[in-house]
Amino acid sequence: MADDFEQGGSKLYASLARSLADDPVVAGLVDHHEPRWEAPLRLFGGVHYLELSGMVQHPWAKLRGVLEANRDWLARFVAEQPIQTNEVQRCWGLLPAFLTVADGRSLDLVELGPSGGLNLYWDRYAYRYGEERWGDRSAGLELSGRVEGGPPADLLRKEVEVRRRIGIDRRPVDVTTDHGARLLEAFVWADQTDRLDRVRSAIEIARQDPPRLLDGDYVEVLPALLAERDLDALTVVYHSVSTVYLQQAERERLDEILAEEGRRGSLARISYEVDRDTPTFYGFALDVETWPGGRRRLARLDGHANTMEWAA
Repeated sequence: MADDFEQGGSKLYASLARSLADDPVVAGLVDHHEPRWEAPLRLFGGVHYLELSGMVQHPWAKLRGVLEANRDWLARFVAEQPIQTNEVQRCWGLLPAFLTVADGRSLDLVELGPSGGLNLYWDRYAYRYGEERWGDRSAGLELSGRVEGGPPADLLRKEVEVRRRIGIDRRPVDVTTDHGARLLEAFVWADQTDRLDRVRSAIEIARQDPPRLLDGDYVEVLPALLAERDLDALTVVYHSVSTVYLQQAERERLDEILAEEGRRGSLARISYEVDRDTPTFYGFALDVETWPGGRRRLARLDGHANTMEWAA
């Protein structure tokens, strides 16, 4: 995971992951947690939570001592608290996909694995792609990144109206509470202050109109939700770095559900997930699927949507 932290821009977490990789104190805290790659994210998230709550001051320079002093609390956090990441910057990657599938009708959004639901408010943020812009410039949050080859300027001229926002998560986070907001902040890597600022700005936007978040396994809940959808609107099901937490059989079942419902029409799917076919520096693929129309690739991105290579 140290390599992933480094590639993701966190020198702090990369250094700590390497120095503690074989530490017996860490081994005792993470026990036999599976999948193994989650353990550093959960452990560092727990330490960051302690820091944000004021329970520990400046923990990173004295991390081993902090781990020992808070052993029981951190062991429970690692064992019981799923990773809750609302990487708001991913909306910068998702926006061109929403504009691509939009067909003039109102959009009903269904996000799979939304955590606190901050990415359900993508239409309330402002965006920059090189010289091109989209959204209200007076929005409380503007997102930008490095882009190559697109998206097309005419695509960014499209307007959309979002009518409904629903998310399905096994452990949804209530961002209207101090604990919920702190939990989302805790899973932001502690030395990435820009990411923290984005999350905090998005939390304030979400608190003005809290989303509807359903508690459950989205593979199980989704069929009934789609069966009740309004065919006069366009329902957009989307997920970003969420299906990585599913088993292969669950991913296949999700594909089946969407294909079956897609045949009834008024449905689109947006996927921002690990590119398993052509791994590159970007590592993640932005795909859209419509019925009829099929599936196509729009772009390749890094995991946090700081860079985009347009492919459509």
